[in-house]
Amino acid sequence: MLTFPEGFIWGAATSSYQIEGSPLSDGAGPSIWHRFAHTPGNVLNGDTGDVASDHYRRHAEDVALMKEMGLKAYRLSVSWSRVFPEGKGRINERGLDFYDRLVDSLMEAGITPLVTIYHWDLPGALQDLGGWTNRDIADWFAQYAMALYLRLGDRVAHWITLNEPWVTMNAGHIDGRHAPGMRDTFAGLKTARSLMLAHGRAVQAYRACGGKGDIGITLNMDRYHPATSSDEDRACAERSNAYIDRLFLDPIFKGSYPEELAEWFGDAWPAFDNEDLAVISTPIDFLGVNYYTRFLNADTAPDANLQDICAHIHGLIERAGIDHVGLGADYDGIDHAPEGAKDPSCFPDLHKSLREAGLDNATCGQILYGNFRRVFGAVVG
Repeated sequence: MLTFPEGFIWGAATSSYQIEGSPLSDGAGPSIWHRFAHTPGNVLNGDTGDVASDHYRRHAEDVALMKEMGLKAYRLSVSWSRVFPEGKGRINERGLDFYDRLVDSLMEAGITPLVTIYHWDLPGALQDLGGWTNRDIADWFAQYAMALYLRLGDRVAHWITLNEPWVTMNAGHIDGRHAPGMRDTFAGLKTARSLMLAHGRAVQAYRACGGKGDIGITLNMDRYHPATSSDEDRACAERSNAYIDRLFLDPIFKGSYPEELAEWFGDAWPAFDNEDLAVISTPIDFLGVNYYTRFLNADTAPDANLQDICAHIHGLIERAGIDHVGLGADYDGIDHAPEGAKDPSCFPDLHKSLREAGLDNATCGQILYGNFRRVFGAVVG
């Protein structure tokens, strides 16, 4: 029988556009995901978040289900455009009221709320101003975060500035599979810079308003290992780790960026100044870890028989100027090996919490359940 350490808290996590529905109700503005999903050809079956899980109207029922399941924590995200329809300036009080009611319901049910300030659904009005490529967004984000702290901070003690900024950068701006659907390396790297600056400003805003809880960031942190002992494969793995993990870890915990990235990306690499890095490296209280798998890297061309998921990863890494990637496999081409999470270079010496783990494959539930405990032990224990 599987057992977990004393003090381990079971919870669930969602994102606003994923579950809320009613994206334009009560004065909310459209987000980039609303626009993206309503553009034909972008989403399988033309699905949108117009209804989703109808959480906006049925949150009380959902919280009751969480309580019945025995959950003790719930990680939710706030829709920026529900609170600021234009992304900045005017606050939509009815939007904030929804999160007020949701937090109250969670507290009454004995469920601890953990609030993600940004989970990929940027207000469309800000995208029209350049979105994450506009460095002014860091100040707009701090204004938005402060509004949440002031309204919910008396009950919410755990804050996450950003969820997986790498995905916003890569899938949203370089690969184009996510909103806003851009395919521009220059824009993607500017996005990475603005995301980190926004994170730092939000942490500073929390300290400035006297926040007494914890604040941190959640990163997706798969590990990349050389497929062989060759120097070429080792260099390939180091490049991948720099692009996937260190691009966000280093500025937060070291106050610098991996030097090799400027060389790899050349003219696409944006300028960073010491003042920005001082903001970005403002100390945080925890690091949220989304750990799914490790990858085996080789600098040779991919085998034609690799599964589609391998081809997908190859595409992402090729666009970033990194050599081809192969996957160590124990199920459907994925290596769930938790030893990747044990790598001491992967996680800094800081309080860590495992936010996500596993694989979205309905046929491998037993593997995921068994592997979750192994990954948890490697990351947190």
